[in-house]
Amino acid sequence: MLSDMQDPFYIKEDKRWFKKWWPEGVPFNKKFEEITINDFLDGQVKKYGKEKLIWFLDTWITYEKFQDYVKSFATALSNLGIEKGDVVAMHLPNCIQYIVGYYAITRIGAIASGINPTYQPIEILHQLDIIKPKMLIVLDALYKPYIKPIINDLDIELIVHTNLADLTDLMGVKKAIGKFVKKIPTGKVDYSGALKFKDLIKTEHNVPQVKIDVRNDPATYIITGGTTGIPKAAILTHFNVISNATQCKLWLGGERPGIGNIGILPLFHSFAHTVVMITTIAIGGWIMLFPYPPSQTELCAQIENLPCEEGLIYAGTEMLFKRLSELKNLRRRYPKVMGKLILCISSAGPLHKPVHDAFIKNTGGRIVEGYGLSEASPAVSAGNLFGESPIGSIGMPFTGTEWGIWPIDNFNEGAICLGNPEDTKFGIKYTGEICISGPQIMKSYLNEPEETDLTLREYDNKIWLLTGDIGYMNEDGTIVIRDRKKQLIKCRGYSVFPKEIEELLMKHPDIIEAAVAGVPHEEYGEIVKAWISISEDCDLSPQKIKDWATENMAHYKVPHNVAIIGELPKNYIGKVQRRVLQEKELLSKK
Repeated sequence: MLSDMQDPFYIKEDKRWFKKWWPEGVPFNKKFEEITINDFLDGQVKKYGKEKLIWFLDTWITYEKFQDYVKSFATALSNLGIEKGDVVAMHLPNCIQYIVGYYAITRIGAIASGINPTYQPIEILHQLDIIKPKMLIVLDALYKPYIKPIINDLDIELIVHTNLADLTDLMGVKKAIGKFVKKIPTGKVDYSGALKFKDLIKTEHNVPQVKIDVRNDPATYIITGGTTGIPKAAILTHFNVISNATQCKLWLGGERPGIGNIGILPLFHSFAHTVVMITTIAIGGWIMLFPYPPSQTELCAQIENLPCEEGLIYAGTEMLFKRLSELKNLRRRYPKVMGKLILCISSAGPLHKPVHDAFIKNTGGRIVEGYGLSEASPAVSAGNLFGESPIGSIGMPFTGTEWGIWPIDNFNEGAICLGNPEDTKFGIKYTGEICISGPQIMKSYLNEPEETDLTLREYDNKIWLLTGDIGYMNEDGTIVIRDRKKQLIKCRGYSVFPKEIEELLMKHPDIIEAAVAGVPHEEYGEIVKAWISISEDCDLSPQKIKDWATENMAHYKVPHNVAIIGELPKNYIGKVQRRVLQEKELLSKK
C-alpha cells in the first residue's frame, strides 16, 4: 500500500470521488515509473514486437518495424548534429513519419514540437520564434505555401522533407488514393541542402547513448494559449508524458492487446499526442491513422474492413460523435460497426446529454466526457467507461491526480473545496477556479517565468496547476465546468458564464448551435452577445430568440444582441471559436 510518505503524488483514499462512480479495478494510487519515452517503447516492443502498431493508407507497421524506423531516424538525426536539448519542429499532418519522428527525436534527448498544418505562415513563424528549432521536418506539399514565404526569417539549420506515401506500400497507396485524399499531395522543396526523410530512414542503427533526466528534461513543447490566451510553449518532461499515458492506460482498463485507437485528431494537439500516440503503445494496441478527417461513411467502412474484433478507442470532440450519432441507417449499412466503439472519450468541450444518448443508440458504443489541458499532458479526468457514469460533469480525476476549487483570482486564500469527507462547500454557490495536482502537470512554460509563477502554485507540499477554468464540485467529488476565467462576462455587476447561456439557448428546439461572448458597452462594461445557428425551415428571428430567453433565463443572462449566422466557426478539432466571433465584432465597430 502506497502512503504519502512514499510518493509525492499519493492521494488520500477517503476522497469523495472514490466513493460512488469510480471504475472497478482502477487503482486510486500508483507509483509512476521514472523512465524515458523510449525505454517505455522498448519495453512494449519486447512484449508486442510482431503485433500491428499503425495502419495508415492501407499500410501496416508492426511494433518491431516501427522501432527499427525510430532507431534509424534517431541515428540520422544524431549524425546531422542534433543533440540533447535541441528542438526539432514537425510541420506534418497525421502520418507514420510524425510518430517515427517524435520517438526518434526524444530518443536522443532532443525536444519534439508539432506545428498545426492549418496555420498560416505568420502563425508558424510565431511558433518557431517561441521554440527556436534547429531542424524542421515538413511535408513536401506544405513547404511552398506555408514555409517558403517565411524561410528567410527562420533561424533553422536543417530542413527535412517527406511525402505522405514515404513509408507506405505502393499498392496500398494506389488503393488508398480514392478512399482518403483523392490524391497524394506532393510539392517541391527547393531549399538548398534540404534532406529527404526517406533517405535518412535507411541509416544503419548507431543510436548514441544519451543520459536523460526524466523528471526535468523536456520531451516536447506543446503550444497553448494557457489561462491568458497568449501563445506559449508548455514544457512536458519524459516523466509527465509517460505518467499521463499510464493514467490513461489504467482508465481504459489496463493493457488491451489488439484493441484499435482511432487517430483522427491531429497529433500535434496534446489530446492526440498522449491518448493516441503514447497511450496506444502503453496498452499494446494499434492506431487507425488518418491523414485528414474522413467522412463518417469512410470511417465506418474502415471499421468494417479492419481487424477491430477487440473493439476501438475513440478520442474526439463532441462534434465528431454528433456526426456519427446522426449518420442515417448506420445499423443497417454498417452492421459490423455496432458495439465496436467501446471506449469513447469526448473532450475539448461539454458532451451534451442528447448527443451522448443519440451516439449510444446509433452505434451501440459507450461514451463519456473527459477533461484535460496541454499543461496537464493533457488528460486529467473522465467519466466511468465500465459502469454507471455521471452526466454533465467532467467525471473523476485519474489515478494519482487530485483536484479542488479555489477562489477566483485569489489562490492564497486557500481551497474552497478539496473533496475531503469534512468539506461542505459544494454546488454552484461555491463556484471558483479548478486547480489540479499530479505527475502529469507540466514543468513550466518555456522562457515565461512570470506566466509560470501565475499558473503553477504550491499548496500543502504539492504543485498545483491553476487551469483558468471556472466550476464547482458536487458532493460526490465530481466537477462541473461553468466557463473559462478569461471568458467570464462582467455585465452590470453580474458574472455571466458564456457556456451556461450557450447550453440554455441550445434547449430551444430550433437552435442547433450557440456561441456567447462579451462585447464592450459604454454603460454596462460588457453586454452578452449570442451568435446562433438555427434549423432549416424554422421562423426564428433575433427578437424571437430574445423573447424566448427572457422567459427562460434570469434577466442578466438574456443576450443583449443576437445574430443568426450559418455554421459557427470551429478550430481544427471542432471546438467553437468564440474569440473569432468576438474579434470580428470588435473590428466591425471600428
